[in-house]
Amino acid sequence: MMTEPTRIPPRDDRGTQPAPWRRPRVVLWTAAGVVTLGFLVALEIVARGYGFSGPITEQSREVIFAPESGPLLYGGLALTMVVLTWRQRLIALGVAAGVDIVFFLVRWALDADMNFGNGALWVVLGVAVLGLTRRTGHERTLLLKGTGLGLLLVAGHKTGDTWLLITSKTRATVLDAYVAAADHALADPSWLVGRFLNATAPVSTGILHVVYGQLPLAAALVGLYQLRRVAVERRFPAHHLVRTFLMIGLLGPAIYMIFPVVGPVFAYGTDGGAWATANLWPDTLPPVTDPRPIPFDGITPRNCMPSLHTAWAVTLFVHSRDGSRAMRWAGTFWLVGTLTATLGFGYHYGADLLAGVVFALTIETAMRCSAHGWDRAGVRLVALGTTVFAALLASYRWLPTEMAARPWLFGPLLLLVTGAVIYAYVRTARAARAAREREPKPEVPGQRPAPEAEESAEPADPTDAAGAAEPATTGTGTTTGTGTTGESGATDAKPELV
Repeated sequence: MMTEPTRIPPRDDRGTQPAPWRRPRVVLWTAAGVVTLGFLVALEIVARGYGFSGPITEQSREVIFAPESGPLLYGGLALTMVVLTWRQRLIALGVAAGVDIVFFLVRWALDADMNFGNGALWVVLGVAVLGLTRRTGHERTLLLKGTGLGLLLVAGHKTGDTWLLITSKTRATVLDAYVAAADHALADPSWLVGRFLNATAPVSTGILHVVYGQLPLAAALVGLYQLRRVAVERRFPAHHLVRTFLMIGLLGPAIYMIFPVVGPVFAYGTDGGAWATANLWPDTLPPVTDPRPIPFDGITPRNCMPSLHTAWAVTLFVHSRDGSRAMRWAGTFWLVGTLTATLGFGYHYGADLLAGVVFALTIETAMRCSAHGWDRAGVRLVALGTTVFAALLASYRWLPTEMAARPWLFGPLLLLVTGAVIYAYVRTARAARAAREREPKPEVPGQRPAPEAEESAEPADPTDAAGAAEPATTGTGTTTGTGTTGESGATDAKPELV
């Protein structure tokens, strides 16, 4: 008696059953790409209207001309290389270095501007070409995601520079007088820390300049640590530091347009030149008077409210919690150092830092929920953070005199609402992490189960073992990587080790 042969579900190019969630994710990535491209084009048009080039032009010219920042381009290459094997990484670095040497020699011969980084950009673009022409299916998507991640790091920096130029051209007045008055409720921390750094210079200022300036490098190291398994698992983690970093850089400058502030070292210090109200920072506290908008130059960026350096440092601190002890200590050091530098160098007021903390935790929660799924706690936290952030900006703008007159009330209140957001984030993040740990882990294509799992999977009764072995083969004699025909996680080839 003939029996109908077992039907094997169709496989994708990796030898696994098609995942039902893959198509919605492709649509989501496509939509995100279209929105990002549209935003960059719009920013380019606005920048052209003000007489300077935008992020697309600035990034495109670095294919040939001297880059603005070589380390930034190599940072983008490092992010792209997380999808490559070690052999491919060595080849990519060799090609990048070779191209940079050729460009260096040509520029030296022509007496042109000298810098490096073109080779890194060429290799990143080459990975995209390789993915489009020599790969298909999941491997193509993986290479394009790596390319997009590297290019977004560079584009995010270019976009931020364009945003800052736009704020200086479009906001003729700044609101520093309002924030300085509100900062009296917090005991004027910028003036206090500024005097402390002046007393301990040059040791303290030398260390903090490195911490403040190398925040992107520290973030890149943490991001690379989180993405270290991409080449083995052939997939990106659902959420990582780079996602939040880019979103903070994208949304933060939009707040600058609403609440333009230049910082105490410019509005009340020597760096403001003739536009400063007086040379007060950090030795003399500004007077508490009826605040008014201050006319300012068309060069200085209005990039204080909120403090994005604080937001990035908070995000770095949050993501370093899952690393080693050394990484956790480094994340704490960078957070404390960045907060001290932003105040002590006169770049920000204390009110900016509180807004930056709330802004960072709200964005981080939204990005985590977008990756792992929205739940009631996540929605509540995003709503709370948005409300508190809006309330902080409104109070700085409309209640600064009252806040300065009653520091015993408004100072603790500002710290209390910020602390409430921090406490809510810690509780929500811990609950979400515990829920994810209870979920079954997805299988990695081509990865064999651990020996303990294989032993535990063996049936105790020999008759059960015989029965379980029957579906292991089909009429065609095909087998899968898991030992069961057509199961998810099967593969016909081993992944390349890194």
